[in-house]
Amino acid sequence: MKRIFVVGCPRSGTTVVQALIARHPDVYTLPETDFFEALHGGTQARWDDPYAGRGQRWYHRRLGLAQSRGRRRLRGLETQLHVRRRTPVPWRTAGCTRRFIGTLDHVAGRAGFRAWVEKTPQHLLYLDEIAAAVPDALFVHVIRHGRDVLASIIDADLHQPGADFAGGVVTWTRRWNRALAISLSFRDHPRHFLLCLEDLTRDFENTWNALRDFLGLEPSQPLLVRPGSRVSSVDHEPWRRREATGVIGRPEHKFERLFGAEVRAWIEAHLTDYAQAQRAIGTPSRQLALSRR
Repeated sequence: MKRIFVVGCPRSGTTVVQALIARHPDVYTLPETDFFEALHGGTQARWDDPYAGRGQRWYHRRLGLAQSRGRRRLRGLETQLHVRRRTPVPWRTAGCTRRFIGTLDHVAGRAGFRAWVEKTPQHLLYLDEIAAAVPDALFVHVIRHGRDVLASIIDADLHQPGADFAGGVVTWTRRWNRALAISLSFRDHPRHFLLCLEDLTRDFENTWNALRDFLGLEPSQPLLVRPGSRVSSVDHEPWRRREATGVIGRPEHKFERLFGAEVRAWIEAHLTDYAQAQRAIGTPSRQLALSRR
C-alpha cells in the first residue's frame, strides 16, 4: 500500500491537489482527519505563535501517552469508515498511530485501491512524527504565493468564521512564513515533493506527470473525471466544493480586492520573498530528479 500525505499552509491549494491525486484510479482518499494534530497537540506552539502553551503535559511526553482528543478522533474515524475493532483504542501514541495507518490501509485495500492520500494541511507541523511512524510515506508540499493565501484565509474567515481561520493578517503572515520555511527545509529530501500551485495552472501536463512519477502511480491509467472517493465534507465545508473536483481552474486573485493599500504594503514587507523561494524549489522536473537520487 502506497501512503501519501498532502501538507501545506491552510488555503494553499491542498484540497485541489489532494483531489487531483485521487483522480488517479489507483488512489483512495477521505476528508481531512486532523489525526496527528489531535494526537500530539501543541499546534500553536509548532506555529511559533507568541504566548502559545506547549500543548502536552509532562506525562504525555515522558510516558508516550496519546492525547485524549487524538484517541477520540481515531475512534470517530473508525466509525466513519465502518471499521469494526474488537479492542479498545490504545492509550499510547505509537499504538494509536499504528492503528490509524492500519485503518487507512484496510479501508483502501477493501475498496480495491493500491494507494491512499491523506490531506490535513497542518500535518506539515508533524512531519517528523509521521515519517518516524511511516518510513515509506511520501509527502507532497503544496506552496502558494503568500499574498493569495492570506487573502483566501481572510475571505474564508469573513464568510465562514471559526477557529480554523482566526488570527488575522499578522498571525497568518507569520504562519505562512513558517510553513514556507518548513517546506524549504525538505526541498532536497527524496520523499518530499515541493509543488508550487502556480505550476499546475501554468503547465499542468508536465507538472502532473512529474508529480505522478514521484508518487509512483501508473502512467498508463488516465485520470478520472472526478475523484473515485470522497475528498471533503462539502456539506459542512461548502467553500471546498469546487476544489474537491480535482480540476485545476483559473486562480482567484483577491488580494487587491480585500486589502487596502496600507495593509497590502505591510503584508508585502513582511512576507518571505516568494520568487526567491520558487527559485530555490526549482521546476517539478528538478523535484522528480531529487526523488530519484
